[in-house]
Amino acid sequence: MQVSQWQGNLPSESTRLIGRREEVDGVRALLGRSRLVTVTGVAGVGKTRIALRAAAELRAEFADGVWLVALSPLVEGSALPYAIAEALPMSDQSSRPVTEVLADYLADRELLLVFDTCEHLTETCAAAAKTLLAAAPKLRVLATSRRPLGCAEERVLGVEPLPVPEGDDWQEGDAVELLLDRAAATVPGFVIDERNRGALMRVCRRLEGLPLAIELAAARLRELTPDRLAERLEDRFTVLGTTEHQVYDADPPWHQALRTAIGWSHQLCTPAERLLWARASVFAGSIDPAAVKQVCADDRLPSWQIPQLLESLADKSILIWEPTGAGDRYRMLDTIREFGAIWLKDLGQDERVRRRHRDHYLALAREGDAQWMGPDQYAWYDRMTAEHDNLRAALQFALARPEGHIAMELASALWFFWYPCGFHKEGQHYLERALAQDRQPSPARTKALWACSVIMLLQGEAVRGAELAAECSAQAERQGDVEAAVMARSAHMSVAVVTGDHARVAELAQGLLDEAEHDVLLCPTLLSLNAYSLTCTATGKLDEAISALERLRTLCDRNGERWQRAYADVLRAQAELAYGRASKALAYAQAALEVKWRLNDSTGMALAIDVLAPAAMAVGQEERAAHMLGLAHQIWDVVGTQQAGLPALVAVRRACEDQVRDALGDRDYTRAFQVGRQAELDAGVAYALGGPVPG
Repeated sequence: MQVSQWQGNLPSESTRLIGRREEVDGVRALLGRSRLVTVTGVAGVGKTRIALRAAAELRAEFADGVWLVALSPLVEGSALPYAIAEALPMSDQSSRPVTEVLADYLADRELLLVFDTCEHLTETCAAAAKTLLAAAPKLRVLATSRRPLGCAEERVLGVEPLPVPEGDDWQEGDAVELLLDRAAATVPGFVIDERNRGALMRVCRRLEGLPLAIELAAARLRELTPDRLAERLEDRFTVLGTTEHQVYDADPPWHQALRTAIGWSHQLCTPAERLLWARASVFAGSIDPAAVKQVCADDRLPSWQIPQLLESLADKSILIWEPTGAGDRYRMLDTIREFGAIWLKDLGQDERVRRRHRDHYLALAREGDAQWMGPDQYAWYDRMTAEHDNLRAALQFALARPEGHIAMELASALWFFWYPCGFHKEGQHYLERALAQDRQPSPARTKALWACSVIMLLQGEAVRGAELAAECSAQAERQGDVEAAVMARSAHMSVAVVTGDHARVAELAQGLLDEAEHDVLLCPTLLSLNAYSLTCTATGKLDEAISALERLRTLCDRNGERWQRAYADVLRAQAELAYGRASKALAYAQAALEVKWRLNDSTGMALAIDVLAPAAMAVGQEERAAHMLGLAHQIWDVVGTQQAGLPALVAVRRACEDQVRDALGDRDYTRAFQVGRQAELDAGVAYALGGPVPG
């Protein structure tokens, strides 16, 4: 496979480490002999950094990239396939089981997957690795875990703490070098000399060369001299070495040096810092400071103190500060989070804080639901993808501890994340779980039925989509819910679109439009306008199609809406092509593709590119048209059903393929098609928008 640039998602800042050359080379050597390698060792020994360094150095050997799957935010094994799909440059929009989609996607690819932090999901990770490796001969899996996965073909590399000098001399790559490196970051200008050499050696010996323990100790050099640091560690180690406190009974047991370093760091925090550390452990993945205020603050921890406490915990290396384009965020290392979570349980606050976490993300989902059809769709996409790990955690907690209709409300309120933002399969997973668990009629269940129906239809499942739409209609009628009834009718209209029943589409769409308030931006109204225009174009009523699209465009532009407006641009491009106006069709299709790319809407991207192909052909760009056909085919392969199963679109696609093949000849057509089909997705989309040919 040819790609325009290396593919992968490794965080570059995480590949830096002191020493470890032998371990990195060991991982590389094992991956040369085995398709599954697991780096094992105690918490805090540096497994992740070793794996990431080895993966970074191996990236040139994998034509299809090196991809990190961070597993520590996952609460349950059922989320693993979705985490893998999210890490890869693919969509989960197929109606098939996501593991099946992954297997097909990886089947012919030469790729390295890094499963980081598997110890709480070892059986699930082992099963996933076995399935994917069997399906993909060129796939390699590199895992990090406190224990082996237990697979037959697994090769294990155990990692020990850094070497500690026995005398006063230290060498490159040992524990003292790490301490000096981290001390210099904490205290600018810090160096080792005759006055502090002995104390620094004692610190490294006492912490037994364990990297995370050394990093936590180095953070104390801001307020302690090396001599005082060594003395305090000696005292603390004596106390912690004999403690029976349950926090040190983690499975597997923590290294004694790590118990010392974390316990001492905890002791040296103020009461407020310790409390925030414990409460913030309920967050999965990265942490939004505003969310911390909502979840963690109370009379004992006033919200006005939270920003300063977060900064203070970052200064102490308990949190890691992560500036982003959307503002500051923080994250917590797995072992630090584990300590905080056990402490929170010890305080008797675990359930209460986790409920507050769930309720915060329910409120966020409701807010997004209310605001999605407006000018801030890009901002909502960015916000919700940044919170994806926390949304999963909240959903899993709500499903594990049913209370009222909360799980259903959360799953259904997130329709705008599942549907427009490209997380169809994961949305289906949570919606179906909620529907199966909570069968009592409620507005939340009716909305979930609608959302699940639309998602199934987008995946080509017309029969199941129709069943859900029918149940949604029946529930709405029994409850007298007018808004839900409108949503249900829009779902029935979508069934008719998928099955190619143009008369039914026109009937339902016209009825919904007749009842709609003229200037109100509602999802069913926009869906109806797009569905009606699609039917009009397919039946040759081009003027009516364009009139409906102009109405939709005006409504969207007045309110700053982009998601449905982009679908309208795809349909407008089709109508312009039918009129023979290829240049206009290109402009509309590229405008649509730009929005769909930004929103991760794979179905929308594929539809737009499918229009760009015949438009390019119409202006004499046959090779470009073949590239577009290949690129669209790549996306549809992942989405699951070519052209979403719509008969009219399938016919247009096949006609274009025949025309381009006749113009180029079989050999040149196949070559250009394969360039598009095998292109890295971002490079292919950039080309479709007018960039250089991917190669």
